[in-house]
Amino acid sequence: MLVPPTNTVGPLLAASNMLAVWLVIGFAIIIAILVLFVVFAQYARLWIQSVTTGAGIGIFDLIRMRFRKMNPSVIVRSKIMAVQAGLDETEGITTKGLEAHYLAGGNVPLVVRSMIAARKAKIIDLDYKRATAIDLAGRNILEAVQTSVYPRVIDCPLQGSKRTSLDAIAKNGIQLKVRARVTVRANLNQLIGGATEETIVARVGEGIVSAIGSSPTHAHALENPDTISKAVLARKLDSQTAFEIVSIDIADIDVGDNIGARLQADQAEADTRVARAQAEGRRAMAVSQEQENFAKMEANRARLVEAEAEVPKAIAAAFQSGRLGILDYYKLKNVQADTDMRESIARPSGGRRE
Repeated sequence: MLVPPTNTVGPLLAASNMLAVWLVIGFAIIIAILVLFVVFAQYARLWIQSVTTGAGIGIFDLIRMRFRKMNPSVIVRSKIMAVQAGLDETEGITTKGLEAHYLAGGNVPLVVRSMIAARKAKIIDLDYKRATAIDLAGRNILEAVQTSVYPRVIDCPLQGSKRTSLDAIAKNGIQLKVRARVTVRANLNQLIGGATEETIVARVGEGIVSAIGSSPTHAHALENPDTISKAVLARKLDSQTAFEIVSIDIADIDVGDNIGARLQADQAEADTRVARAQAEGRRAMAVSQEQENFAKMEANRARLVEAEAEVPKAIAAAFQSGRLGILDYYKLKNVQADTDMRESIARPSGGRRE
């Protein structure tokens, strides 16, 4: 067996170590290239769209969005929509602004679409901060912008409600059934914190009832339904609401029941019942007073009998004391007999002395 010279072992080991190092480096480079290729392949389409449309979102921005648990396609497409519509960064639509709104839980595409609609309408001043604030408040910003451009009609009462009409009573007591239509436009300045359409319907219903109630007769309201609309509009019912009332139109008005006559009849019936109760009370008092008088008569009779029972005792005492003689006694009997005779003559036939 041949043994290499000792002076050649060291260079061979050094060469083998260098080869291993280069192999490791090459393997790491290949892995890095593969990783970069995978990442580039994943975001290549979005990056190409961003570059070709001038959105200004780089490949590293897309990777950073992924690490922040964001959906890069939502941000890229929203930014592309804004750039294509002519909305530049001076209006607040920046990549960081879109990312911040996305992380806050907002609907980024809806906000961008609403700003594009406002820009195309040319009658609405809507900036990015206000749009994002409205969106985060839970309002549909795109629907609000569309309602600002194309006014919305609200039925009063609302469709699907239990009541099919607004019932009001004129001064003569006749009931009127009214259905109205309210045309409103969204008020973006009061969209945050403003009342919803239910408040508009309630206020309009209150105004219609008040206007009809102030009419002298139901015929006046039927002849001039526009007076109802004018009276309701004059009350500024859209204050502190998310809408601006454009017009109020009376769609239908029908004559209902004669509520005034019914109330008068009910009142008369109630008065009759009260009078009957009072009369019954007076009758009961009279019966009670009569019974009390009968009781007093019986008591007086009892006292009279007691007094008459004392007369024989008094006569006997007079005889014993000598103050009354036998002649005086017979004279008293004659007087009593004469009195009984006179009473029997004056008393009707068949009567008896009680």
